[in-house]
Amino acid sequence: MLLLPFINRFTLRSLQLLVLGVFCPGSGEKYLMAKLKLDLHEVCKNGKLIEKKLNRIIDEATEKRIALVEIIPGKGSGQLKKAVLRFLDRPDIKKRYHRINKDSKNFGRVFVHFKH
Repeated sequence: MLLLPFINRFTLRSLQLLVLGVFCPGSGEKYLMAKLKLDLHEVCKNGKLIEKKLNRIIDEATEKRIALVEIIPGKGSGQLKKAVLRFLDRPDIKKRYHRINKDSKNFGRVFVHFKH
């Protein structure tokens, strides 16, 4: 690792954390700016597996403090997207995320935003 003479220990630690995520100086908090992606094309006929995968990705985003989840139900007839939106509208799930956006340019994507 290249060390420049003007970088002190605090600055170096901040730079290391910035590489891993976003570091808020002073608070000691680090937030991941990563995005999780779930493609439901392959499981579109299996309702229980869809719900299991949706639960798993919501749990992972909450656990790892990830700010955005992209769910891809695909365009198709819209039945899978409706199932995803019904899942996200459940009261036990709704309290775990901040908001959802439906992609206006690509109707086969749903974005779930988290506020940790």
